[in-house]
Amino acid sequence: MAKQTFIYIIAMLPFLYIPCVNGGMHEPVSIEKRLAVPILDSIRAFSIRENDTLTYTLKLVLDKKNRPKYFFRNIFTPVCYTNECKPVHVNFYWDLLGNYVRYEMPAGKILTKIDHDEFQKEDYDKLADILSRPNSIFADLKMEDLMTKGTDSLADNVDAKTGATLKTIKNEVIDGAVYTCFTLWHIAYGKQVIRKMQEVTESYVGNEMLHSFLASNNYHYQYWAMDKVIDRSGLVMNGFEKDIDQIISGKNLFTARTALLKVGNSFLVGAKKQNWLWATYSATSYPMQVAILKRLENVPLIDNMEKQLAASIAGSNQELFRLKLGILAKQKQLSEQAQLILAKNLEMENEDFTAQIYQVLEHFQPKNIEVKDKMSRYKSK
Repeated sequence: MAKQTFIYIIAMLPFLYIPCVNGGMHEPVSIEKRLAVPILDSIRAFSIRENDTLTYTLKLVLDKKNRPKYFFRNIFTPVCYTNECKPVHVNFYWDLLGNYVRYEMPAGKILTKIDHDEFQKEDYDKLADILSRPNSIFADLKMEDLMTKGTDSLADNVDAKTGATLKTIKNEVIDGAVYTCFTLWHIAYGKQVIRKMQEVTESYVGNEMLHSFLASNNYHYQYWAMDKVIDRSGLVMNGFEKDIDQIISGKNLFTARTALLKVGNSFLVGAKKQNWLWATYSATSYPMQVAILKRLENVPLIDNMEKQLAASIAGSNQELFRLKLGILAKQKQLSEQAQLILAKNLEMENEDFTAQIYQVLEHFQPKNIEVKDKMSRYKSK
């Protein structure tokens, strides 16, 4: 295991860096702005040995209550070409699960290409885009893929006569800085450093962090925390029910659908929960409506939910109609009010719909006179 050194200091850094969720590069904050911001965060530093010759420091920023906020690393790495090496200074930021967030240039530092050409704004923007891709083509490339054939020289110009590799990635790299892009991408997505960040974050796990992660706009945090508070049987840890409700009713379709699929049937039963779920259904997007209906297929319904489903059938498209009627058909017994609402829908013009409704009603063998009368009228048509 890598040797670790823990250092607690007040974050009186030369520059104040504020990570953003959408990636990209930000200019260092001015001295005037820095003096106007109270710096109360502290830093925990880890000395990590990458191999026999390389050791670097990874830093975790904590707030004044000693709660972790994000990781960063002040990177210095040489980029070597045929006869010379040039230093690259850059700062990287990751979230608490090791997901790359963004890079930032330290004050007074620049990036250069071959022949010492300085990066322009479009180059910095393109680097931000390259580094934002976890599935970059760099993931499948090795150092030797960037070498000029028959030499030990790095081919940093994508127009170099080096075969298919560099020409293939021409649109995905910065011409004149291929190796810089390659090196920085592998630092951003290094498996060892990501694993270390995840281990560190695990050491801080508690209810406060889990509540914070579940309420976060960072979907990585939500997925990670859901795995902590929902067991394999779908039982939600006591005290986290409202957090899961908020995810299911939230705007992120993917996390909402995941939460809905993870919870067990016991989470979805009862009047309070199902009335809330119907209100959520009524306010959410079409894909989430479909997900909610599919999830209810094997859940026992309260009378009000049966009524709502039956009443909304008339205005449904074919997919929603099929799902709603399927849910009602699977109930052990359908309430008399729901049966009556379905019977009234036998008057709809859609013959395919009415035929299916009649079959469901027939299955439950209604005793209500009005329902039986409507079924009789439908059958006599």
